[in-house]
Amino acid sequence: MPEEKTCSKRLHPFNRVWLAGVMQRQTFPREFKTLICSSISFFLLIDADDYVFRVRHIFAHILLIVRLPACYGFAMAVETALKFELQAVCPWSGARAGVFTTPHGAVETPVFMPVGTNATVKSLTYEQVDATGAQIVLANSYHLFLRPGHELVKRAGGLHAFTAWNKPILTDSGGFQVFSLDSFRRIVEEGVFFKDHKDGKQHFIGPERSMEIQNALGADIIMAFDDCVKNPCTHEEALASMERTHRWLAVCAEKHSRPHDQALFGIVQGSMFEDLRKQSVDVVTSYPLPGFAIGGVAVGESRDVIERIVLFTAPLLPEGKPRYLMGIGTPWDIAYAIRCGIDMFDCVSPTRLARHGSAFSFEGRLALKNARFTEEFIPLDPDCVCYTCRNYTRAYLHHLVRANEMSGASLLSLHNITYLIKEARLARAAILEGRFKEYFEEVELKLRGDIS
Repeated sequence: MPEEKTCSKRLHPFNRVWLAGVMQRQTFPREFKTLICSSISFFLLIDADDYVFRVRHIFAHILLIVRLPACYGFAMAVETALKFELQAVCPWSGARAGVFTTPHGAVETPVFMPVGTNATVKSLTYEQVDATGAQIVLANSYHLFLRPGHELVKRAGGLHAFTAWNKPILTDSGGFQVFSLDSFRRIVEEGVFFKDHKDGKQHFIGPERSMEIQNALGADIIMAFDDCVKNPCTHEEALASMERTHRWLAVCAEKHSRPHDQALFGIVQGSMFEDLRKQSVDVVTSYPLPGFAIGGVAVGESRDVIERIVLFTAPLLPEGKPRYLMGIGTPWDIAYAIRCGIDMFDCVSPTRLARHGSAFSFEGRLALKNARFTEEFIPLDPDCVCYTCRNYTRAYLHHLVRANEMSGASLLSLHNITYLIKEARLARAAILEGRFKEYFEEVELKLRGDIS
């Protein structure tokens, strides 16, 4: 067997695919490619105890270092799609303020990310989303795979060109949506067979297919395909789901074809079991990825369990990389996640609640269908500067909701998203100014009773 193949098989799956990517890049001179490959082979071999093999690598290094001046540009840094700077940490709680940069701009953390499932935030244009202060939005690869199709989006120039949104985008892998189909899906080692929730047609998505879809969509941050088990579940079920997630992560890392402009995040699973969460953190963070997420929360467990798992898991993640808590988005959820050291969070709740006539406010959640708002000629929140609060009263919004007018959902969505984005920014300011403990205690008094 050729020595290069023997060497490659001894490498971690991520290093193997990274090594192959380096060799394919046209911008690296041949000598530099050879040096990189030799270095990776020498330092990252798992079981290289062959004395002759090691000696040959040492001599190869000596010869190549002599030739380094011939390598134009001294391309000594590997390109990365995301760079993260940790700016401040609260010593009381571990809450963090930072900033990460992507090919489409910088994002200050902590940050709430509005969800645009079908490449649109429901009831809003992207100009309106921009007016909320959103720095980054989500799209869901499962839904876009089904309609209009990832190949069409690719032909359109990717999600940014397709939607005319020029700020960062994150795509979910579709794992959660597939696994929420229950009786309409069948899990195999390679992925999941499932039926379209609208027309009943059968499809298949696995880790390799998910990378193909997300690479075509072209988001700045993409997520590994994971197995999201529902709660309640047994320890054995959670273990099997977690281990499948780990195997699929290896495939995602190997098949991800755009690491230079798309940041792949790994996802920690383990359900409500702390021992499994610790195991999953150890495995997932062994991959040199630019960021990591906590998945499998808010999928049927009680709020106390969610808070316990987030508080336990977040500090285990690498300090120098973004931490993303998937699928949470009430004002209390966000405050508590930030207190635990989470940097990123998303949820459909702001727009979903808006479509049902509810709004976030300093008083708690407002159900605007209620008759008490009939003659309340004040803004939803007097401290809010969103378009809705600057122009309309609770009484008018109550009228729109009761009349089932589309504009009611749009105006409430504008407010709810702005409210959560502002909450994250206020927390960031408190962290940077060294007063997060006082800030959190004040927020807790206001929000702890309104966490449904």
